[in-house]
Amino acid sequence: MKLLLIEDNLAMQTTLRRSFERRGMTVLVCADGARALDRWRASLPDVVVLDLSLPGMDGLDVLTAARAEGLLAPVLILTARGTVGDRILGLNAGADGYLPKPFDLDELEARVRALARRALPASEIEAPAFCGLREDTVSGAVCFNNAPMDMPPREAALLRALLAQAGRAVSKERLFECVFPGLSDVQVEAVEVVAYRLRKRLAHTGTELVTLRGLGYLLRAQS
Repeated sequence: MKLLLIEDNLAMQTTLRRSFERRGMTVLVCADGARALDRWRASLPDVVVLDLSLPGMDGLDVLTAARAEGLLAPVLILTARGTVGDRILGLNAGADGYLPKPFDLDELEARVRALARRALPASEIEAPAFCGLREDTVSGAVCFNNAPMDMPPREAALLRALLAQAGRAVSKERLFECVFPGLSDVQVEAVEVVAYRLRKRLAHTGTELVTLRGLGYLLRAQS
């Protein structure tokens, strides 16, 4: 996925860029509203994450101009402007979603992926199932036999990462990036706790989470 991040706060920009890149996305950044349209035209992103308070040109003006030009990539607005009126203005200008600051990185990723999936042809939307488990490509929830599974966000993030590589070993470091994005004060071993809880939750699904010493984890059908 190619993501255009239009955000003038450099600390926020760096945090979000690193988080998205850890999750396998290509991230292009722009910190100036006046240059945002040029960057949008040149990059043709799959999704645009847009801050409203920008130097040079307000984010709403950027969005209005982009839609007038026929730039149709889904847009998720990030802003500290949290009133209902501001949200309505953004949606009327052509935004596809709205996430007020401060926000959770897991929710942000789920929103971005949902917007990207909605822009895909219907034939590309449904994710493949593995032993009855699959990710709902609209909500981001993990389903078993088409019923959403109720689980904490970190267990869901771990299971999504494993499903994407079902039947293959996934390193602990890669899983850590998916489950604890951008958290430098958390040890990699924290993945083991989440994996322990997830293993018990999968007991009735016909799948098992196997620890491969020195390699990571593997999701496979129960033998």
